[in-house]
Amino acid sequence: METLLVVGAGPKALAVAAKAHVLRTLGLSAPRVVVVESHAVGGNWLPSGGWTDGQHRLGTSPEKDIGFPYHSTWARGRNREIDQAMSAFSWTSFLIEHGTYAEWIDRGRPSPQHHVWAKYLQWIAKSIDLELVLGRVESIGHGGAGQRWQVGVVDADGNRTELAADGLMITGPGRSRRAIAEHARVLSIAEFWDLAGKRSLPVASRAAVIGGGETAGSALDELVRHEMLTISVISPMATLYTRGESYFENSLFSDPVKWNALSSQERRDVIRRTDRGVFSVRVQESLLGDNRVHHLQGRVTKIVPQGEALALTLTNELRADQVHNFDLVVDATGGQPLWFLELFDQQTTDQIELAVGGPLTQQRIETSIGYDLAVTGLPGKLYLPNMAAMAQGPGFPNLSCLGELSDRVLQTESARAAFAGARARSSRGPLGPVDQAPLLAPSSLAHGA
Repeated sequence: METLLVVGAGPKALAVAAKAHVLRTLGLSAPRVVVVESHAVGGNWLPSGGWTDGQHRLGTSPEKDIGFPYHSTWARGRNREIDQAMSAFSWTSFLIEHGTYAEWIDRGRPSPQHHVWAKYLQWIAKSIDLELVLGRVESIGHGGAGQRWQVGVVDADGNRTELAADGLMITGPGRSRRAIAEHARVLSIAEFWDLAGKRSLPVASRAAVIGGGETAGSALDELVRHEMLTISVISPMATLYTRGESYFENSLFSDPVKWNALSSQERRDVIRRTDRGVFSVRVQESLLGDNRVHHLQGRVTKIVPQGEALALTLTNELRADQVHNFDLVVDATGGQPLWFLELFDQQTTDQIELAVGGPLTQQRIETSIGYDLAVTGLPGKLYLPNMAAMAQGPGFPNLSCLGELSDRVLQTESARAAFAGARARSSRGPLGPVDQAPLLAPSSLAHGA
C-alpha cells in the first residue's frame, strides 16, 4: 500500500486521513496516511501552539468541516455513499455526540472558539485511529533506489527517526515566534498570545499591530479589551478590508470549478478581496465601535528604540516616509508561505527547481501546482495545498473546501485515468449530478495530474 506522509496535524491532514479511512472502510483503495506533528492534533488552534489563546472564535463557519462541500468525485457510482460516510465526522456529528447540538442551534450557530475547533479535530483523530508521529520535521530528502521521500523527525527527547513515504503533503503556517525586531516591546505573535494568556502583556498606551489579515485581526480583538489610549493597525493596504462573505464570493471557495475560467489578474483580485489581508466580518464589527483603533498605511522598514518607546518608519511608494512612536508592537504578519524550503536537502531542492523552472520563489511554486494540489513534474508527489490558491482555487489553503482537497490528494493516477475514460463515455449519455467525473483542466491532463 502506498504511504502518504503529512506534515502538520491540522484540518487538512484530518480531512485527508478521514477520507482515506472512509475509502478503505467502503472497500476502495486509499493510501496509508501517516501524520507528523510537533505538538498536538489541532495544535495551532490551542494556546500552546503559538497562534492563538484558544479563546477567540473561528473566522469560518464550522459547518465547513473536513467533509465540506460533500460533493465527492472519487469513485463513479459510489460518491453519494462516500459523502454519507464522511458525514459521520462532520461538525454537527461532533456536537451530537457531545450532546451540544441543540444548544448550538438555539444560540444561532455561533463560530466556536479555537480550542473547541481543536477538540473537534482531536475527536476525528481518535475516531479514525489516526496514525500520528509526534516530533519535529528536521530534514526532507527524495531519491534513492525506491525514489521515495525520506523525512527526518526528532521527538521531544531528541531521538531521531527516519520515515519513508511515497507521497508528501506539507501543511501549516510555519513558526510563530518570528518578530520584525529583537526588543522586549516587539512581540512575535507567539509571545503576544503567551503573555495575553498569562494576563502579563506589558503596560502600554500606544500599541501597534503589524499586519492586515486574520492573525492581526485576532490580536486586535484581544488588545481592544485592554486599557490603551490608541491601537494602530499597520498594513500596506489602503484601508482595513472586510472579507467578502456573499454567496458569489463564497461559492468560488466551496466549488473551484469556475476558477480555471478566470484570468490571472481576476484570480489575484478575488484572493486579495476575500482572503489575504482581510478581517472577518465579526472582527471588523467589533473594531468599528472602538474609537481607539486606527489604520496606518505603509510597510515597516525600520524600528529604532527611543527610551521606553519605539520609533517605526513607515514607507509608502508615492509619499515620503513617516515615523510613528509606540510603546508596544505586535508582529502579526502571519506565517511564511515558503517556511518549509529550509527542510529540503540540496538534491531535493534541485529537483524542485527543475520542476518549477528556476529558483524557488512563491510565484513559481504557486503556478506549478496541478489539479491534485501537487507540484507538477516531480518524480515523487509533493502536495502543497497552502500554495494552491492561484492555480486551483482560493479555498484550498484554508478551511473552505476540505472535502474537495482530500478528493484531489487521494485520487491516484489510475483513478484519474478511469475518470477521464468515464467522462469520454459520458458524451454518449449524461452522468448524474452527484457522480460526475471531475473537470480536469487541459494543463492538468497534459502533466498527468
